[in-house]
Amino acid sequence: MAFSVSSKGVYAIATTPFLKDGSVDFTSIDRLTDFYEESGCTGITILGIMGEAPKLEPEESRAIVKRVVSRAKVPVIVGVSAPGFAGMRSLARDSMEMGAAGVMIAPPPALRTDDQIVGYFAGAVDAIGDDVPWVLQDYPLTLTVVMSPGVIARIMTNHSSCLMLKHEDWPGLEKISTLRSLQIAGELRPFSILCGNGGMFLDFEPERGADGAMTGYGFPDMLTELIGLFAAGKRDEAHDLFDAHLPLIRYEQQLSVGLAVRKHVLKRRGVITTDTQRKPAQSLSSTAKAEVDYLLSRLARYDKRAAL
Repeated sequence: MAFSVSSKGVYAIATTPFLKDGSVDFTSIDRLTDFYEESGCTGITILGIMGEAPKLEPEESRAIVKRVVSRAKVPVIVGVSAPGFAGMRSLARDSMEMGAAGVMIAPPPALRTDDQIVGYFAGAVDAIGDDVPWVLQDYPLTLTVVMSPGVIARIMTNHSSCLMLKHEDWPGLEKISTLRSLQIAGELRPFSILCGNGGMFLDFEPERGADGAMTGYGFPDMLTELIGLFAAGKRDEAHDLFDAHLPLIRYEQQLSVGLAVRKHVLKRRGVITTDTQRKPAQSLSSTAKAEVDYLLSRLARYDKRAAL
């Protein structure tokens, strides 16, 4: 499986596991990599927002890239967003040399006008090199940068090295439809669209033209099954599966605690050793953990994967 404009399925957004003392847990990274592949994921994305990338030392980031790339049998995308282009270029080039399939770039929060956004990504591509395949991350809820379909189309037209849009706008269903309509009309070249937002709108995103998901929900095996059901035309079955998981997906959407919930679930599933986050971080209270566990027990009535 190659990273390309035709990529489909689920690219798991990986957490970065830490031990209790805050050091990187490479044993859990190995288990997590295997878990994503065994769950049917078609790719893995590391060092993103969920991967706590800004909290890592540069040498830690490179050690994680080397570890995952050397173990994974699916394409690995590396988040290289950085305050300056020098750091972005360095990590991007090093990651590609280690065998990464591509990189992901998000816009910095300071961008406001369409021309500023288009100009920023022109600078980013110039920095990393137009031979490096990359993913455009569109996440206005967190990054506060609003990219209209027209701006995305300009970026895609200007840079053939951008192979994928990570779509995380909210609401964003109409944006997917608009981009696909432009492609059908021959006004925009092909590229893959994988969706984030914790899978919150994955019940309709495939029907609007999305190729799959790129998110860190703690049940990637459910996400791959869901995308498979949509691909097979089993709409009602897909929505039934989504509806069963929706309470837990919704719980994750609370501001600042999504990563804590995901790490707790992955720990409960035996994939990572601890749910430790690097500081600063917002952890789950004992009450919140009990609520997540209750949601898991209810989910287990429908999906045995939640019977932990």
